[in-house]
Amino acid sequence: MCVGSMSRWHILPTPFSGGMKVERLHSDSRQKRLPGTDNTVRRGCTRRGTRLPFSVTCPKPHTSIQLHPENPAYLCTVTSLPNIRSLDLDALKAWLEGIGEKGFRAKQIYEWLWKRNADSFEAMTNLGQGLRTKLAEHFTIGKLRIHSEQRSSDGTIKYAFLMADGNLVEGVLIPTETRVTACVSSQVGCSLTCKFCATGYLDLKRNLQHYEIFDQVAYIRDAAEREYGRPLTNVVYMGMGEPLLNYRHVLQSISAISAEDGLGMAPKRITVSTAGIAKMIRKLGDDEVRFEFALSLHAANDKKRNEIMPINESNSLEALGEALKHFYEKTGTRVTYEYIIFKDFNDSLEDAEELLQFSKIVPSKINIIEYNPIDEGGFQNTSGNRLHRFRQYLEERGVIVNVRRSRGKDVDGACGQLALKHR
Repeated sequence: MCVGSMSRWHILPTPFSGGMKVERLHSDSRQKRLPGTDNTVRRGCTRRGTRLPFSVTCPKPHTSIQLHPENPAYLCTVTSLPNIRSLDLDALKAWLEGIGEKGFRAKQIYEWLWKRNADSFEAMTNLGQGLRTKLAEHFTIGKLRIHSEQRSSDGTIKYAFLMADGNLVEGVLIPTETRVTACVSSQVGCSLTCKFCATGYLDLKRNLQHYEIFDQVAYIRDAAEREYGRPLTNVVYMGMGEPLLNYRHVLQSISAISAEDGLGMAPKRITVSTAGIAKMIRKLGDDEVRFEFALSLHAANDKKRNEIMPINESNSLEALGEALKHFYEKTGTRVTYEYIIFKDFNDSLEDAEELLQFSKIVPSKINIIEYNPIDEGGFQNTSGNRLHRFRQYLEERGVIVNVRRSRGKDVDGACGQLALKHR
């Protein structure tokens, strides 16, 4: 996108059936991308295949020529405005005062954005028309949109969310008898390449902004009421991506979800799950976070964990153990270990003993999760008898163990299956 007036952008055409294709856009001047931008079509679109110059001068600041986000057969002049939700309350107040408006309006606008979940400035009816017009001229709200949804036979609903830049992420509404959970994504793709996880086979494209994570929760919360007449009870950061590699935006999203002038959800009903980045676990402790915390463990010896989770090569179990001690000392929060149990890999009593010893590092509980097959994985679920023996071994030694059954498997919406597939 163009950031400065008269920046020159080059369109690199490659052949495709029926016309021209924009492979990528780049600027010949070193400009920084606007934070939190939302690409909104402001001017007309040209049918792709129409002859265009190989270089296009932006007609005004913050514009560019891009593929239409919903119909890539069209090339469009696009205006990129910053998302107003990228501003904190103080920054918004300063902006308002800078244009001659009263600073107290910032709190009113914030309530519309985060508590009332407004999707347009026109909806902010306690603001004057003049201010609403100024806001629309300078900012966008830029909500995620639903690209598609898939419904499981067990009531689970998987949503593909379309972002302003055309990327997709998935979130899942999971209803059970006792709770209604939103499983949300924190990154587009993932860099960790866990062998049992479909998302790990996708390239990492970018981190989500905090408001993009918030939008997933807000939409699924409304869907829970609409579909099942029940309130959302829990949020888990267990979708696409590694939350601790998007640390700042994940914590900002939790702040908005739990704030009284946001969604008002208790932090203890929010769980952040990580594959295990020791220094970031320590940072969670230093920040004295109040939400629940889970470690995707899946093997309690380094050799096996290295095999299925390459992140363990730089974050060994010993390093994770020390980080967990620090986290617990600072927060007092019991850790949940997630343990997908694979046939003939990590389901023996020897594996159970190793897990028992690791679980003693800090107060903890263990969630045993059945494996959900993916196309790329070569694993199988363990048998019922081996699962029973494994669980019994731990429980007889005082460990709290829960067995989590898969939900949404028939729409690739279960644990480890999110990979933007549509059946």
